[in-house]
Amino acid sequence: MSTLIAQNPDLSARLEQNYQAAREVVVAMAQDIHAHPELSFEERRAAGTIAQVLRDAGFEVAEGICDIPTAFEGTIGHGGLVVGICVEYDSLPGVGHACGHNLIAGSTVGAALALAPLVDELGITLKAIGTPAEEHGGGKALLLERGAFDGVGLSLMAHPGSEGGSTNPLGTTTQAVGRFKAMFHGQAAHAAAMPDRGVNAADAATIAQVAIGLLRQQLPDNHRVASYIAEAGHVTNIIPDYSEVHFEVRAFSLDAYEQTLAKVRRCFEGAATATGTTLEFEATEPVYEPVLQDDALGTFWNDAMAARGVDVTLLAAGTGGGGSTDMGNISQVIPAIHPMFPVPGASAPIHSAGFTAAANTGQAYSAMDDAALSLAATVAAGVLADRDRYLSAAYRRA
Repeated sequence: MSTLIAQNPDLSARLEQNYQAAREVVVAMAQDIHAHPELSFEERRAAGTIAQVLRDAGFEVAEGICDIPTAFEGTIGHGGLVVGICVEYDSLPGVGHACGHNLIAGSTVGAALALAPLVDELGITLKAIGTPAEEHGGGKALLLERGAFDGVGLSLMAHPGSEGGSTNPLGTTTQAVGRFKAMFHGQAAHAAAMPDRGVNAADAATIAQVAIGLLRQQLPDNHRVASYIAEAGHVTNIIPDYSEVHFEVRAFSLDAYEQTLAKVRRCFEGAATATGTTLEFEATEPVYEPVLQDDALGTFWNDAMAARGVDVTLLAAGTGGGGSTDMGNISQVIPAIHPMFPVPGASAPIHSAGFTAAANTGQAYSAMDDAALSLAATVAAGVLADRDRYLSAAYRRA
């Protein structure tokens, strides 16, 4: 456990005891989530299963909070300091839980159950906040905007990763990402009889894709642009009057993200000019902000993981390899951490079918145990070390 918790072996032992008493239920819950993957905002079974586990453990549970059917809030305790543990449980299309959100659900719910019998002693109100649609949709951004994190003084979660990755969050961040669709409007015409009467929206989509490909040479190494054509005609003998390109832009700061986004938009605008089409843009989900790791909480996490035999010496260099999470939005306004925990035997990268399989093994659930207890220890250590700091940091919407 963390250094502060290690100085209180009774508290350390009780966290372990509380978790072990609930472990069978937690693992069964995580296995069920893995076996029944659900996409963003469709996680009805997962949300209901988790809510029932919390309810059975004595949490007061509200489902469908903030007008999001698959969001929930489980609350226990009446202390002045509010702790928000973020629970994730959505999957990816085609590959299921290739990001290991079943393990995120298990580790965060497990941490909540380990802490639950101690909330009065710690003087906290503990909230397990069900945050759907992390992969696409920005569930946390919506919940933050709609009040689910009002009054929360610290927040945390942990994310599984491939074997050999670093668990040390200090000095790391994630990329900001914005996702959009570009819609070209042209003029339909018979492709053989009157091609000169058509304005080809599919051509605009093609030119935009080529322009983005050429732009990549001038982008910094850690900026990312990805896109696909969602619609560009249906038959060969009609010039398409509509095309739709979905795209995303990523960078490690919001300013850099905005600069790259402006360049990408010009690729679409140039395509519209070249083809004579008209162009519309529409954001498809909230912008995900970079993660701001809280140094104190990150240190407590490192201490806890090290005490469980997990290597925390592999410091991530600079900003890391990329990826985005809506936990970034939480971390920008509330002291928070979003560390990784490596899954032994998981050689495949996340977002691949290989990682889906690796996320449902005995080794994966052992790694989940480490994460759950380290999250619980981090909360306890944070409360013991600097309660007033987190009380004063409680989030209040402007």
